[in-house]
Order: sequence, then structure tokens, then C-alpha cells
Amino acid sequence: MTELTTARLRLTPMTVADFDHLCRLWRDPAFTGQIGLPAMTPETVWLRLLRDIGHWQALGVGNWSIRRRDDSAFIGSVGIFDYRRDLVPVLGDLEVGWGLDPAFQGQGYAFEAVTEALRHADEDLKLARTTCMIAPDNAASFRLATKVGFTPWVEGDLRGEKIQLLERLRT
Repeated sequence: MTELTTARLRLTPMTVADFDHLCRLWRDPAFTGQIGLPAMTPETVWLRLLRDIGHWQALGVGNWSIRRRDDSAFIGSVGIFDYRRDLVPVLGDLEVGWGLDPAFQGQGYAFEAVTEALRHADEDLKLARTTCMIAPDNAASFRLATKVGFTPWVEGDLRGEKIQLLERLRT
């Protein structure tokens, strides 16, 4: 399992120790509203966390916890994964995703974490293409995605909801 660092951040594969932080994040309407999902129960967060931990075991990729290096504050998550979503069209390549606690947004942390995850995808994993999906109303994530090289690919349908799908070719 791969740990990554940047000037300000430490990205570590998700563990059960992240559960309380993730419960707080996934129950915050300011966070879930940005990505177009309802708040999650602790049981749902637990199952999601176990899926993320299993990703590392099965695929060698997954979600990282994002923490500040100076004080270890939990900021959010970023990852490279294959959720085999019920999505039309099928993504076909690994997906990149991110989510930050609203208290830490607007400080460049998402850009720093996503840039490092994509460096890992390009240089270490040699992925030719990555994808991401963004809720239609999430302008901040769309700006970040385009800033790091994603371009609109197609409008998708995720369980009856319209979603913007983007792609990025290795640089």
C-alpha cells in the first residue's frame, strides 16, 4: 500500500482508524450536498470504508486519507479506484475522486492532493487514462478537475441521475 506526501499533506491508505473522521464528514450536509448524496449512517460509512480498505488489498489502489503534515488534521480523502458503478456509459478505466471537509476547502489542499494522486497514476502506475465524475452543481470540483487536466467526456446516468463524466490522458 502506497503512502504519498506533498509539501503540506500526507496521504495514507484508509484504515479503520479513519472511521470517526469519515462518519463526521459523511454526515455533514455541507459536504454531502456538494457531491449530490444524502448524509450517510454510521453503518453505511463503515461499509464504504471496508470497501475502500479492500480496494488496496485486491487492486493495489484505493482511497487515501488526507492529513496535514504539521498537525495530522484529517482533511478528507482522495483516491484512485474501480467502484464498478451502475453507470451509463461504463467508465472503463480507473476513477479518481476526492472530497474535502468544508472547513479545509479553499486553501489549495484539494489541488495539492489530487495533483499528487495523478502524479502517482502517471509515473508509478503508468495509467494511460483516468476518469472522474462530478455532480452537475459542484462547480468547485469541476474547476479543480479541469485545472489538473480532466476534460469533459460525456454526460452519464448514475442510477437515474445525470452526472458529468470527465477523462484525463496521461501527461
